[in-house]
Amino acid sequence: MAKTDLGARNRETVLILGVPVDRVSMAQSLDLIENFVASGQPHLIVTADATGLVLAKSDPTFLELIKGADLVTPDGSGVVWAAKRQGVQNLDRVSGVDILEQTCVLSADKGYRLYFLGAAPGIAELAAERLRLKYPGCNIVGTRHGYFPADSDELVGKEIAESKPDILFVGLGMPRQEKFIKATQSIVGAKVAVGIGGSFDVFSGKTKRAPQWIQRLRFEWLWRLMLNPSKISKVMHLPRFVKLVLTEKP
Repeated sequence: MAKTDLGARNRETVLILGVPVDRVSMAQSLDLIENFVASGQPHLIVTADATGLVLAKSDPTFLELIKGADLVTPDGSGVVWAAKRQGVQNLDRVSGVDILEQTCVLSADKGYRLYFLGAAPGIAELAAERLRLKYPGCNIVGTRHGYFPADSDELVGKEIAESKPDILFVGLGMPRQEKFIKATQSIVGAKVAVGIGGSFDVFSGKTKRAPQWIQRLRFEWLWRLMLNPSKISKVMHLPRFVKLVLTEKP
């Protein structure tokens, strides 16, 4: 995708449960991130999985927030399946985990300033340490745990702003992370903010990502559940997602 004026770019999307999900590859998403940073203006990226789309059905504020995002990537086999039912056969999965890792590669090359917010105390810091080792030159300028109440959002936003990040990764879970981003966008001043769920747990080593063959079979959700049975509440959204998609009017 050529770098161009983002205000004029034509978005190809597929509508899933009332949410326009962008038909983008990982390479196109990274090109857009570069454009977003170059623009100097704040942008929100939502990594939309089945759970997030189900939650949006009962949360009008969250739904409108997703609709207003600058990029909504298809994160998860459920979203890819739903798109395929509408005739979109070649939709790539663009997950928060992969965006985070590939942005670290970009940071090492271009010097982008990254900030990690979320997870339990020490997890984002450990993820940052491991990613710096894996990608020398990756410019992670700050980390903070996600254990704070919503009424402290402004204070936390000011704390992050002191590090002057270009790109903010927020792992607070949906819809908390997106609502935090929206509430603090003007305070933090980052050009890009991305909600990435439990990605810091993966890169810290706390959670092991599914092997590639399981990912190809689209059973990564089952792998996560086996490793962490407490995720059952998240997995329980999947049957509802399937039902909603099957009954959705074209």
